[in-house]
Parts: sequence; structure tokens; C-alpha cells
Amino acid sequence: MIEPTIITNIKCIIGENPLWYSKDKSLYWLDIPVGIIYKYNPKKGIVEKVFEGDTVVGGFTIQENGSFLLFMEKGAIKIWQDNKLINLIDYTPILKNTRFNDVITDPYGRVFCGTMPDENGIAYLFLLDTDGELKLILDNIGLSNGMGFSPDKKKMYFTDSKKGEIYIFDYNKENGSLSNQKVFIKVEEQEIDPDGLTVDSDGYVWSARWNGGCLKRYSPIGKEVLSVSLPTKKITSLTFAGEGYQDIYITSAMGEEGGQSKENEAGALFYLKSSGFVGLPEYMSKVCI
Repeated sequence: MIEPTIITNIKCIIGENPLWYSKDKSLYWLDIPVGIIYKYNPKKGIVEKVFEGDTVVGGFTIQENGSFLLFMEKGAIKIWQDNKLINLIDYTPILKNTRFNDVITDPYGRVFCGTMPDENGIAYLFLLDTDGELKLILDNIGLSNGMGFSPDKKKMYFTDSKKGEIYIFDYNKENGSLSNQKVFIKVEEQEIDPDGLTVDSDGYVWSARWNGGCLKRYSPIGKEVLSVSLPTKKITSLTFAGEGYQDIYITSAMGEEGGQSKENEAGALFYLKSSGFVGLPEYMSKVCI
């Protein structure tokens, strides 16, 4: 596999949520604490800011009409459309002391949206339905993180970073329900956490490693088959991109707790040619106002 290269050393505090948008052939990603969404157009070689708010943005999806669905602090969810912010949900009481974290659109256009832990150390997973209703799906989570769907849309993967585990669920695409939870993999290394993930067209799971400086690829039965090293420790997420979904983009973080000067590549956006691995397109959300 070709070595990862840096697309832009933009030094994100917490770079996250890489998402390929096929309609404009561009990659979007987020710097969570400062609420900035960036865009990279590979053909033009240009990186630009497309959204810069005044608050934290924990995750985002792209809607069918090209607007952005933003998941923010205190359970707020807003739509960014035509340079205007439209409130969908102002406030979610159970999330008053925390924020949304990783999110993913499901095959029907609903959005699974996880959270950071609250003051009691509890994180949650919600499902935002297409009519705007927010439903609690899981609680008693350590830190809700990377998610993905099997190619046949019958399974969903979900990461609990604090517990160091990735779970696999039976997924009902008709109503978005999850059942039959099992541990898919457990990270045994101390201080190294599974973070964002994606699933390729062969059903193999790719998981980023916070503090681990690498990506891991697992077979559908949870066997590690590949490790890709990167030159910075806090690797946050990845996605497949490009015309044939054979390009991989990887986000990273400087972190909010110092140590930024020790790694020049911390917070950069990386690119990796996948050498035969093929990804799957992400779904677009269909949440109505």
C-alpha cells in the first residue's frame, strides 16, 4: 500500500467527519471545537472553509438538497442552507451538559447521532428520523463514536471509545432499530481508543486509532488483516472517496490538551491510495424542516 501523504497541514484541533460528496466531487471535514467545515476539491487542489459558526459542531451530514445538517452542543441540531442557519432542534434536555459527536446517515436518510459523555460519564446514541423526531436508541455508553453499515445493510457497527470496543448489531432498515448487540472487536492497548470507522465494499471494517497513530482493517469476523501507520498519534476517522471510491482520506487531531508542537503532522488531512480496496458511498440525509 502506498504511504499516506498530507493533503493539507491545516492543524485541526479535532479534525473529524470526513465525507465525500459525489455531486461536487469534493471532500468535506470538520474541526469540532471551532465549528469549521472545510472542503477539498482534488481536481482543483483547493482547500476552503465552507462553514464557520460561533459554537462547537460535533458532526454533520449532507442532505439530498446539498444543505448541511449540523449536530451541535446541548443537543442542538441546525440546517445550514443558503448561508443561513435554520433551527431544527434548539435544545435537548438530556444533553444540556454535553454535545453531539460522531454521526452517520442510514440507508433511509435518517441520522444516527452519538454524543460525548455528560457530567455523569454517560454518553448516548440517538436516531434523528426524517420528520425531525429525535429518538434515544442507546444509553450507558462511555463515548459514542464511529459507525458504519455492512454492504447488505443488515448490520451496523458502533464504536464506544471509552470502553475500547466496536459492536455489531442487527439493523432493521425499515424502522432504524438495532438489536442483538455483540462485541466485534476490543482494543486491549492502554490509552489507545478506537475512533471513527468505515466499511468497504467487501464488508471489511476500517477503524481509526486515537493515540494509536494508525488505521486497522478487520475482516467481517473481526480478524485484523491490515495496519496502516500514520505520522501522528491522534487519528480520528477515514472515508473512501473519488470516482471509484478507491481513495482514502484520513483526519487527525492536535488535541485540546496540549502537546501540539511535538508532532508537525498533528491535525493534518491525509490521503492514501487504497491499492485495490474499494469503499461504498455514504448516504445523504433526508431530514425535513
